[in-house]
Amino acid sequence: MDYINLGKSGLRVPKYILGTVPFSGTNGFEAAGNIQENEASRMVDMSLDAGINMFDTANLYSQGNAEKVLGAAIRGKRDKVLLTSKTGFPFDEHQNSRGASRMNLLKSIDESLMRLGTDYLDLYFVHLWDGQTPVEETVETMNDLIKAGKIRHWGVSNYSGWALAKTHTFAEQNGKIPPATQQIYYTPEAREAEYELLPAGAELGVSSMIWSPLGEGLLNGKIGRGKEAPKDTRQGGGWPEPWIQDEERLYQVIDALEEVAANHNASVPQIAYAWVRDRPNVGPIVIAARNEAQLQENIASYKIKLKQDEHSLIEKAARPVPIYPNWHRAMSAPEMASPSEIGYLKGYKDSMGIK
Repeated sequence: MDYINLGKSGLRVPKYILGTVPFSGTNGFEAAGNIQENEASRMVDMSLDAGINMFDTANLYSQGNAEKVLGAAIRGKRDKVLLTSKTGFPFDEHQNSRGASRMNLLKSIDESLMRLGTDYLDLYFVHLWDGQTPVEETVETMNDLIKAGKIRHWGVSNYSGWALAKTHTFAEQNGKIPPATQQIYYTPEAREAEYELLPAGAELGVSSMIWSPLGEGLLNGKIGRGKEAPKDTRQGGGWPEPWIQDEERLYQVIDALEEVAANHNASVPQIAYAWVRDRPNVGPIVIAARNEAQLQENIASYKIKLKQDEHSLIEKAARPVPIYPNWHRAMSAPEMASPSEIGYLKGYKDSMGIK
């Protein structure tokens, strides 16, 4: 396993991180999995053996129960692991148990630390943009948590490009510690992050950590043309996400993944992980598994090296349309692009048939 610095920080993290959405499987997360403490402990050990020492969770997952399962799984191993958690989505009926306010951040971190059985987190995320709370309040509170020793670093998740820039700019201009990373959704089929988020992260020095590279189960290898999702999967179990902008486009991506998978005697998920892992501006990616066999398969994808023509085959299947100002810039002055966006502008030119 390779290790990379998280943004501009000194924290070195593995390229693969184990996510815990399938842990517990309660309180609305039944379709995601049902991993309990004993199996979770074995999966933590399997991950550590493979060099994956970072584990990602959130108070949202199973309404805190995923944190409890993870906490039990790492008991006696805290010095060997890096822990993340998140807050921001509504947690209960209280009007202040949500968002990025000082009140919610201070309350949530103490509750998460208790459930995880630790006195600090290596990384703490605001789980979604809170447009009702001043960014100053969020940045200052996260810095206070760092000074108090409750967190080592902080990040944001599911922000837009301007919200990320606003947050980062306020922190830097006011002598505060900015977010080290953003956690964003990006898959071979869902490529919207290429418009703003991935280049913005690279330009600001904010690592782009990818959540659900398999599209919340869309790219699990069990879905395709004429193949409905099995009921024992997220997509077959009533999971509401993600939004699919074009079903035919999704099938074209799956077709390309299946073709490349056949070349490597690999599975569709393994190829999807390998493709996302190697994309421009991508930092660590969060993998997940419903059982130990899946975890072993997903970890093995790290050894798969795709050829350039295989990368291109998958890339062309769902290249984002060149929306303004991208089509204008790709057409008029692509040579003025920042290094972080050159590859995307080239794709837009190809889509428009420009030499």
